[in-house]
Amino acid sequence: MTPLDTPAVLVRNHGPFSWGMDADDAVHNAVVLEQVAKMGFVSMTLNLSTLDIVNHSPSMSELLIEKHYSRKHGPDAYYGQNSK
Repeated sequence: MTPLDTPAVLVRNHGPFSWGMDADDAVHNAVVLEQVAKMGFVSMTLNLSTLDIVNHSPSMSELLIEKHYSRKHGPDAYYGQNSK
């Protein structure tokens, strides 16, 4: 995984970080991050049962995270790839 594979991150108790190939790309990634965060917040408020009450964060297994990352990135990626 390279930093450009995931060009933005939310950090608990801090502000967001984003980066890109140039300043315009970094700003674009920041806007995308804000929209994704908004969608996540709205989703959580619609279904509070998905929250892990102890950690106050959505629960998602590492296996599921890896599955969704790997389907788009890496040598065996199949989502969003052109078939040749």
